[in-house]
Amino acid sequence: MTNTTPTNVTARGLSTIGTRNILGVFALATAGELQEGLEWYHRANRVAAEIASAHGISLETAAGVIAALSPNNRWERNIVDAENIIRVYSIGGAEEAMNVKVCTYGKMKDKAIQILEAPSMSHHEDILNGRKITAFYQCIIGCKDSCCIDGHAYSIWFGDRLTMKNVPNIGKRLYAEICSDYVEAAEILREAGSLNRFADLTAYEVQAITWVTWRRLHGISK
Repeated sequence: MTNTTPTNVTARGLSTIGTRNILGVFALATAGELQEGLEWYHRANRVAAEIASAHGISLETAAGVIAALSPNNRWERNIVDAENIIRVYSIGGAEEAMNVKVCTYGKMKDKAIQILEAPSMSHHEDILNGRKITAFYQCIIGCKDSCCIDGHAYSIWFGDRLTMKNVPNIGKRLYAEICSDYVEAAEILREAGSLNRFADLTAYEVQAITWVTWRRLHGISK
């Protein structure tokens, strides 16, 4: 398997073990995994843009609804749920949208509808009000230093596969620390690169590439 990390990465002192662990998984990515990870959030952005255009709402609003409906929801179903909520809301308002069945928690459907009713996108993150789903929203709209930390992203950073029940509660301080290490990993790869494809690498792209790679390494289907 080809090592995809530029050879001069190791010449720079790395500040944390977490950064080294992230880069170690990145180095195991196949060409296909690199491509899939690089494209994942860009595809998500295009999906949100298509939904927004079809229903006359902003990209940020569509992304907010998608993020709100994402907990414990497969991506393909997440998109179906988001489009259904937005379509019904555009026809019948909040009361009708509340009757739409979704594959996530009821309180998240409430958040999706609140986002549709919000007077401006500045309210979206306050409504989402959760580190992971807020970061997911930011990644979809393209905030380059945002990073969505789930149990797998934590395991990558930690350096060992943990079952979801063994992943600790990722509080504000720990979340910021992990995200900072993904940001640093992206910076290192950008600075090291003779590889042009990494010239604009973001933290969320590093997270997506390593997540895809981690799934293969550990036989994770979801």
